[in-house]
Amino acid sequence: MTTGHNIAMGLRAAYLSMHRQTNSYLAPHNITADQFVLMALLSEQDRISQQQLARRANSDPNTIRAMLVLLENQGLVRRQPNPLDGRAYSIILTHTGRQTYTKLSEQIHTLQNQLLNLFQLNEAETLIEFLDRISEAMTHSENHLGRPQSGTSDIKSKC
Repeated sequence: MTTGHNIAMGLRAAYLSMHRQTNSYLAPHNITADQFVLMALLSEQDRISQQQLARRANSDPNTIRAMLVLLENQGLVRRQPNPLDGRAYSIILTHTGRQTYTKLSEQIHTLQNQLLNLFQLNEAETLIEFLDRISEAMTHSENHLGRPQSGTSDIKSKC
């Protein structure tokens, strides 16, 4: 196995494990980890378009739309036609949604602290930088039809 493969498999295992754990914390409230991410993004900035929300959540618009329909049916978000673009919707976290998010984020702190306690502060900051670097590189590759970014051969030779 190559080092690149091991990085990819390690990221996948860590993500799936964290995702399952988060889902188990949120399940009693009928919220998924992915829906919680949308609520977190909306708690930071309301009245953004579905397209902006999809970009910030690193997800595709169809998936975002399906999750928003479920959250709207629970009264947690509201989709309103965008006054500047009649084809787009602005997404708003409702009062109930904001209360629910606050309550759930307090519960999720336990899991987040468990994750944070695995690292020294400087290690956690470095990990975040590495994850951002991976995300940026993969987004760049994706935007260029899957062609590797220039300079990736240097990375392979160092592994």
